[in-house]
Amino acid sequence: MSAEGRLIAGRYRLQQQIGSGAMGVVWQAVDERLHRTVAVKQLLLQAGYTPEETEEARQRAMREGRIAARLQHQNAIVVFDVAEDEGQPVLVMEYLPSRSLASVIDEQGVLPPLQVARIGVQVTGALAAAHMAGIVHRDLKPGNILLGDNDIAKITDFGISRAIGDVAVTKSGILAGTPAYLAPEVALGRDPAPASDVFSLGSTLYAAIEGGPPFGVDENAISLLHRVARGQIEPPQQAGPMTPALMQLLRPDPVERPTMAQARELLQAVLDGRPIPNASPNVGWQRPTAAGPRTPPAGNRMGPPPSANPPTRLGAAVPAAEPARRNYRQVALWVVAIVVAVLVGVLAANAFGDGAPPEQTGPATSAQSTPSVQQTSSAPTTSAKATTSAPPTTSSSTSSSPNQPSEDEVVGVVRDYYSLVPKKLDEAWELLGPNLQSQGKDRYEGFWKSIDDVKIVGGPVMSGTNVIVTLQFTKGHSKITESHTLGMVATSDGDVLINTDRRS
Repeated sequence: MSAEGRLIAGRYRLQQQIGSGAMGVVWQAVDERLHRTVAVKQLLLQAGYTPEETEEARQRAMREGRIAARLQHQNAIVVFDVAEDEGQPVLVMEYLPSRSLASVIDEQGVLPPLQVARIGVQVTGALAAAHMAGIVHRDLKPGNILLGDNDIAKITDFGISRAIGDVAVTKSGILAGTPAYLAPEVALGRDPAPASDVFSLGSTLYAAIEGGPPFGVDENAISLLHRVARGQIEPPQQAGPMTPALMQLLRPDPVERPTMAQARELLQAVLDGRPIPNASPNVGWQRPTAAGPRTPPAGNRMGPPPSANPPTRLGAAVPAAEPARRNYRQVALWVVAIVVAVLVGVLAANAFGDGAPPEQTGPATSAQSTPSVQQTSSAPTTSAKATTSAPPTTSSSTSSSPNQPSEDEVVGVVRDYYSLVPKKLDEAWELLGPNLQSQGKDRYEGFWKSIDDVKIVGGPVMSGTNVIVTLQFTKGHSKITESHTLGMVATSDGDVLINTDRRS
């Protein structure tokens, strides 16, 4: 980008260069229209592409910037504007006087586990919000976490790596960028998903505590990619109270990792000195036990007040369920033999392939392939606000069963459910699983008769066999917004039901 003092997009006056890297050059600038300091990043597109490929990458970078601008969170760098300068995409972002976590690690070597937990709690909050909005970061690493004054941590560069090929194969066949923080499934060629962000966050926090990523470092990126694909990390040696949380985040199978919201709970427990909860692994689709006489679990309810947990709705595209509990270590054994040839082509395609952004707004989740919808293995029971119970008995059948629900079926059920409540409760009742129905229809109807309206205002986002969604309940002149986690089940006939509901 040109020298200091240049005006970009007719309003942003460059002051001084404050950073540079594989993805671009960052300047401190002044927005002359709003009289505020901003950060201006020019994205550098990979060299060696045809004019058509370059234009495709430029357009994708613009789209990714607009998608990132949807996210508004105190621990995420805000994207204010997307513009062009001399044909190159430019992002105008919040300016935060800060250092990257990468530079702090380079300077200090390692950080205390509790300090790392504090950083993790902040960025997991932003990432959970991003996942709720259908945004996958794709490139979590120490360089993308900024540390400002008053111990504030903010995440930056959402989705930009896909747009410009930060970790991609160049036309000369050289792997650009480092795969050190990739999740194993991404190294095996799968599209990044929320669970991939969880692993990459675990790798980032691991590096802050141990002084290096869990797969080590290697100047030979292909060799490092081999190790990542195998998913065999070096156990942390200095993590102390962070060790259990890190090991959950770094589970090689994405189906077994916690959600980002659960990751935040794990890290908060470390800060509070509490025992680390064992976040429920994504155990694939569960088959509900037959509905029949049963005692409603204590604290479980289908008809709580809006501040508790009514059954909720999903109004977005849900990633198709995949075979549950896939053993990625076994997959890696045969993949690694051809990983150089295969991964080079796949990663290049991921970087400049279909041009699809992580996802569009509101009620649409990522179209990328993700693990199947999550079912909590034991939903936490709360006070009068609790809405869940222990999950149904796990069937011996696996996701290869002919009754494995499809994406359209899951989406259809949750859409239908909320097209029915609160007006057509008899029909809505039939879409609930035995766990929620065990609480009684009278109680269910009593709750919904007190609600005037309900609508989705955030998400939904799939996490394992759960659906996470933010709802707004209207009762009279009052509006209450809550985030809920739904556990979905499939009957032996292949019908999909909403079986558990808890406030996130």
